[in-house]
Amino acid sequence: MKKFGINIFLAMTLLLGAFACGDANKEKGIDDNGDNNLSGDVTIYVTTNTRSQDFKKQATDFSKKSNMSPTTIRLEPGTRYQTMDGFGAAVTGSTCYNLMQMTPGNRTKFLKETFSTTEGMGQSYIRIAIGCSDFSLSEYTCCDTPGIENFGLTSEENDYVIPILKEILAINPDVKIMGSPWTSPRWMKVNNLTELKPFNSWTSGQLNPAYYGDYATYFVKWIQAFEQQGIKIFSVTPQNEPLNRGNSASLFMGWEEQLEFVKNHLVPKFKESSLQTKIYLFDHNYNYDNMADQNDYPVRIYDAGIDEDIVAGAAYHNYGGNKSELLDIHERHPDRELVFTETSIGTWNDGRNLEVRLIDDMREVALGTVNNWCRGVIVWNLMLDSERGPNREGGCQTCYGAVDIDKSNYSSITRNSHYYIIGHLSSVVKPGAVRIGTSGFSDSGFFHSAFENTDGTYAFVLLNSTASAKMITLDDGNHHFSYEVPAKSVISYRWKK
Repeated sequence: MKKFGINIFLAMTLLLGAFACGDANKEKGIDDNGDNNLSGDVTIYVTTNTRSQDFKKQATDFSKKSNMSPTTIRLEPGTRYQTMDGFGAAVTGSTCYNLMQMTPGNRTKFLKETFSTTEGMGQSYIRIAIGCSDFSLSEYTCCDTPGIENFGLTSEENDYVIPILKEILAINPDVKIMGSPWTSPRWMKVNNLTELKPFNSWTSGQLNPAYYGDYATYFVKWIQAFEQQGIKIFSVTPQNEPLNRGNSASLFMGWEEQLEFVKNHLVPKFKESSLQTKIYLFDHNYNYDNMADQNDYPVRIYDAGIDEDIVAGAAYHNYGGNKSELLDIHERHPDRELVFTETSIGTWNDGRNLEVRLIDDMREVALGTVNNWCRGVIVWNLMLDSERGPNREGGCQTCYGAVDIDKSNYSSITRNSHYYIIGHLSSVVKPGAVRIGTSGFSDSGFFHSAFENTDGTYAFVLLNSTASAKMITLDDGNHHFSYEVPAKSVISYRWKK
């Protein structure tokens, strides 16, 4: 009897220890999806805003019964919207610096978790700075000595950005990369377009029209320098936040300036160099920073007449205004593309509170922009440290990353809302997928989007913002299945037709 009691005690101790280890693992990261052998017709990923399910992989089977469910959402593949390019985050100089402080093993583990299409989320579209940003290790461009012949990549690219990009591409060679400059070289700047006085500052100023040609060449040289490293640049924007004069590195570029620069200099240089890199105009807020003469910035450029092959469309951020602006721009120029290229969490919006941010960011950023015609969704820094850095004076010092790494050990990682919302899209919606229509169940607390992938699968991403779980049935016309969607959760599905 005594021996039996000891055995029970030991067994209970081991069992409790196993649970404790499991809980500790969940606090630090995504649920251990070692259950890759889960079998079922439908692959499912679930995240609750309490992390009770932390990007948890699940599976279910098609139902063999007739579908009589009143909470059925039907896929309508005959109704087709935009083709998707991908989803991801900005791989800034700061992100790369933090990644390089990790042990090689831990870094590879994190990058696989983020970018692998077989072992992770399959994130597929990233944004990098052309020169510095407010999350770089210093202020610089790739041509700080006057004269375009002095162009050259710097230590930030060579020691941090390029090595990390190569590691990412080794994991997922199909990742798309967008480049955006925060500032031109200072020797190309003037105080305004009337006085044309030299403006030797990283912050503000305008591009001297006399250097439009050289600056176009700067873009070409930058793209070619990365291509020489085996890194293809899929797209660029002419200027990050062209209406923001106040960032640690910035350049004001009104729509008329951008029209002249892109139409008569950048596009011809791209064509002359046989570059296939896409150009997206604007790259700033929905409300045009409340500048009346800059309203409808990309539309004014389209209406003035500009190349339709290389100038693919426009890019937007959400630091001002409403996502309904995307619908307005699409309706006025449905032939042009839209991409969403920046949003951040920080101290101002309770950025580390997943209970709030998971729901709001999934609704407004992820599903909100995709359902308003965006082909890609890119959030701001992929990784910052626990002190919100490295960052630049005059830039954002209150931003959090999609993930934050503990600066004391460069090992412990906190995953924030932006990591999850991107992962819930990228894990099931693959580049080349087409957004399709739906019909049936509708509720003000539920938001969703449906897609048809190029590999013969359907993808569906659903947000339940209500406080109650609900059994939801999905029906593609050939198959249907039901799954209980937890309260306050995001759930992604993928299945073969």
